[in-house]
Amino acid sequence: MPDNHVSAAESDSAKKGPSTRTRIVVLMLAAILFSGFCALGYWQVERRAWKLDLIERVDARVHGDAVAAPARDDWENVTRARDEYRKVTVIGTYRNDLETQVYTATDYGAGYWVLTPLMRGDGTIVMINRGFVPTEKRDPDTRPEGMVDGDVKVTGLLRINEPVGTFMRDNVPAEERWYSRDVHAMATKRGLDATNVAPYFIDGDSAENPAKLPLGGLTKIRFPNNHLVYALTWFGMALLTLVAAWIVLRPRKKSDSDD
Repeated sequence: MPDNHVSAAESDSAKKGPSTRTRIVVLMLAAILFSGFCALGYWQVERRAWKLDLIERVDARVHGDAVAAPARDDWENVTRARDEYRKVTVIGTYRNDLETQVYTATDYGAGYWVLTPLMRGDGTIVMINRGFVPTEKRDPDTRPEGMVDGDVKVTGLLRINEPVGTFMRDNVPAEERWYSRDVHAMATKRGLDATNVAPYFIDGDSAENPAKLPLGGLTKIRFPNNHLVYALTWFGMALLTLVAAWIVLRPRKKSDSDD
């Protein structure tokens, strides 16, 4: 007479999950991935706090009172963290004959930043980004009304030197092709003593020239802050790792097709 009862051993076998070795491998892998994803999530939380603090500090600089631009004895202390986007003033005389045009694209279209050496009373030089001119106004002879003579007081935002070029293009001084504001390379190209040039430049404000060119005050300050989204993504991946490990390790009933 056939036995219609399933033994306890057979029942346990029918619900048996992965082997012990498989369990160990899956648990180790899950632990590594979970720890890694949590670490990345926590790092993004820290980055978000840093970014919010940076935005607050830069906003205070931009909207604060203007201070004197760093003099030579303070150049070695100029850093991006301490000084970038600080509102500063400087007095001197433009060397309009030594300006450099740096290619850019703005809301006004393609054109050039006009960077002009400003000679200070102590003999040092600060490069001033006087603003934007469209492509057809690149040649200084096309905008003579914008050339300012005599002593001037410039107010603007301090920017840190941009050596070499951009991510996509390198500066080619020999061919007058400039894509970043490398003040020392510009000074050298114009025959100036680079040791007398400040390690920063100043984005001039929106004070208008008689001809309204160059057009200043176009500095855009943007700090993408997607760190909360990234943090939630990494923590979500950590949670999914636990779910995936549970799915792999949970006992399964043996289906008829496995017989």
